[in-house]
Amino acid sequence: MDLLSIGKKAKEASRILANLSGDVKNRALIEMAKSLYEVKGEILCANEKDVKCAKEKGMSEALIDRLRLNDARISSMAKSLEALAALPDPVGQGEVIRRPNGLTIVKSRVPLGVIGIIYEARPNVTSDAVGICLKSGNSVILRGGSETINSNKAIVSSLVSGAKKSGIPEGAISLIEDTSHESVIALMKMRDYVDVLIPRGGASLIRAVAANASVPVIETGVGNCHVYVDESADLEMAKSIIINAKTSRPSVCNAAETLLVHKAIADRFLPDVLNALQEREVELRGCPKTCQIYPGIKQASEEDWATEYLDLILAVKVVENIDEAIEHINRYGSSHSEAIVTKNYDSANKFLSRVDSACVYVNASTRFTDGGEFGFGAEIGISTQKLHARGPMGLKELTTVKYLIFGDGQVRE
Repeated sequence: MDLLSIGKKAKEASRILANLSGDVKNRALIEMAKSLYEVKGEILCANEKDVKCAKEKGMSEALIDRLRLNDARISSMAKSLEALAALPDPVGQGEVIRRPNGLTIVKSRVPLGVIGIIYEARPNVTSDAVGICLKSGNSVILRGGSETINSNKAIVSSLVSGAKKSGIPEGAISLIEDTSHESVIALMKMRDYVDVLIPRGGASLIRAVAANASVPVIETGVGNCHVYVDESADLEMAKSIIINAKTSRPSVCNAAETLLVHKAIADRFLPDVLNALQEREVELRGCPKTCQIYPGIKQASEEDWATEYLDLILAVKVVENIDEAIEHINRYGSSHSEAIVTKNYDSANKFLSRVDSACVYVNASTRFTDGGEFGFGAEIGISTQKLHARGPMGLKELTTVKYLIFGDGQVRE
């Protein structure tokens, strides 16, 4: 199907979806989850083709991990759909405003309409995006990367099959199978049919979409995240947090990319934590002071401080104080997720108030920045901008408002 036809069908379906009951949408989500379980073998077979192709192209193991599926990850995709079905429907929620002139104004939540998702590598995004868009009453047009085309086709086919069983209209779920650059450009220009674009991927993808789209864009995903260890920190806690933030899954946007350490504890803390990181095969890149304390590692460049590695690589810097740590984060960070490890109440408050990011942590790993972990169900992405939505975007963030005004003959003087 050509892109124009996909857009038209998605727009038509969005008008039907906007008025479906929560029960219908929930039944569809349950059927979609069942369908994923039923065709798991087909999805894994398709995914294996993508993984094989990625290896032949020489993609890094971290990037291959982003696109690899297994039984557990498919089960997680299905469970996310089931969890969405159990959440309250945001559509129709709102508030009532009563005016002195007798007008009653209802501020009611309504779907955005048609959401276009442009994303890379992670096929689980396909299922999450479809589920959260459907639950919030939106049609979705998916345009994944060429590296996951086989996986995405199998997943979307399964989801469409499940959704149809519950009366979800044709065109509500669409995948653009053309992986050429031209198809992305065309989607970015479809103002007549697409209400908002959400890019999920690396910095270059998000910059390209934001710069070239005529459809409104919600920027998500780039995660140059930091962990700052303050002079009063519990060093064992700090060690545990940075190891988790860097190594539990280095290929995702909420993984830490830079470790900042107060100079007062650097001599004691760095040898122990950097040994532990190297034992987990993390490549270290340090400032001159870090290299002096821990010889043999690569010296960090200016570019390293601004890089989202998405790999087992960590930049390390010794800072004079918390003010320098905050200045560094606000200069080089991507407004995603930042953490301080400290026992000092004043330091924690200063960090929380002055770090300009969507998610700011005290004594916890940045890896918790996730819609599921925040109790939102599956997320559509992590917004790093400030307009409309910020941080993990759940169901509410995929709606807007409509004002319904009730009168009994009022006219304005």
